[in-house]
Amino acid sequence: MKKVLNIAIDGPAGAGKSTIARLLAQKLGILYLDTGAMYRAIGLKALRTGTDMRSETDMGRLLGQTSLDIRFADGCQQVLLDGEDVSQAIRTPDVSRAASDVSALPVVRLRLVALQRRIAAEQDLVLDGRDIGTYVLPQARYKFFLTADVHERARRRLLDLRARGDRDTTLEQVLEDVIYRDRQDSERKMAPLRQADDAILLDSTGQSIEETIESVLAIIGQGQHE
Repeated sequence: MKKVLNIAIDGPAGAGKSTIARLLAQKLGILYLDTGAMYRAIGLKALRTGTDMRSETDMGRLLGQTSLDIRFADGCQQVLLDGEDVSQAIRTPDVSRAASDVSALPVVRLRLVALQRRIAAEQDLVLDGRDIGTYVLPQARYKFFLTADVHERARRRLLDLRARGDRDTTLEQVLEDVIYRDRQDSERKMAPLRQADDAILLDSTGQSIEETIESVLAIIGQGQHE
């Protein structure tokens, strides 16, 4: 039986992981799994219901009342929260911060990691997140750690928000959010953000998306011929 190809891309908030992972998957002809979208969906429900996002007990109760499904349509991922497609609703700064808060809780991570592993075991995937190479899929064939200067990451995130129609969020707010998420993700007790020992570091500061993808493709191409 053919072994599935899993490519892990980790890194801090705003590093461009999702963009790179999505385009890389398209070039390789495989699917892209946005694991961060899963945490965003749970964060969105916590916000909607007023649930204490720092309480294991309260979040465990919320998870027991939550249905979360990932569906692929025409190669694109859709996030279904209790049957509702929230793929666009989860892309706001408030949900971004909520996702960072809930992802620090073991009860949330255990539930979502199990789902991620199940999906990855069944098909070739590019996955991005904070702990794919270190915790979710430590045996992934290729691992990358993508980063960039914090101000560059904030600028990119703001451009993404503008492209989605957000005209209100300021650069200062986005920078504050990125710094907050960096601290939360790096200091959480379970599977904190860090570069896996065997991951390849890619600093995309000053690089275009195309240049970064070409670097990744070159490394994968070399590995496939070893």
